[in-house]
Amino acid sequence: MKVGIFGGTFNPVHYGHLRAAEEVREKLRLDKILFIPSGKPPLKTMEIASAGHRYEMLRIAVKGNPFLELSDIECRKQGKSFTVNTLEALKNINLGTEFFFILGIDAFLDIPHWWRPEQLVSMTDFIVISRPGLSFGAMRESPYLTSGIKLLRDVDRSGNVTNVIKLKTNRYAILLRLTPIGISSTEIRRCIRQGKSIKYLLPPEVHSYIITHKLYKVKSEN
Repeated sequence: MKVGIFGGTFNPVHYGHLRAAEEVREKLRLDKILFIPSGKPPLKTMEIASAGHRYEMLRIAVKGNPFLELSDIECRKQGKSFTVNTLEALKNINLGTEFFFILGIDAFLDIPHWWRPEQLVSMTDFIVISRPGLSFGAMRESPYLTSGIKLLRDVDRSGNVTNVIKLKTNRYAILLRLTPIGISSTEIRRCIRQGKSIKYLLPPEVHSYIITHKLYKVKSEN
């Protein structure tokens, strides 16, 4: 079985996340996408709703799609969530499953600042998805690329949807061009604080949940 791991704060989940998951699954013929909302992300502290709220919003958002699943492996942890520990646990539980870690270009470039990054990059292949305003050429700054710099330039010039480059750990990064959707959780939270509409940016059931629980009304630090 081939499973794409889609981690993040999902603060809140929106149509950009859901459409990205659907396109990744379809284009790479994965069996399913596993959403893993972070519990206490080590690198983010501002404006984060509780793990319980973010998990519930994701549960509502993926309900009804048999190819999108949700895990609470990080939400139920007491301490901070580290991707390398999560992936290690998933591999031990799901023997024989081939995992692919999904992340944007900006997140891939940030991996050196994660916990035990060298181990992480040796444990899994990555699916690096396009993001509005960023080019795949920016990945040349990554310390984990030993070749493929010219390919990165060619990827941005070409219309190829999928390209593959080898990492120095002998793992691979699959570069996947997706439909550009310029929705961000940051902008959604800003609109809520300013009393502006967030209609059509996320599923209506998630919108209702945010209203019911009065989320993101005041900028706060957790």
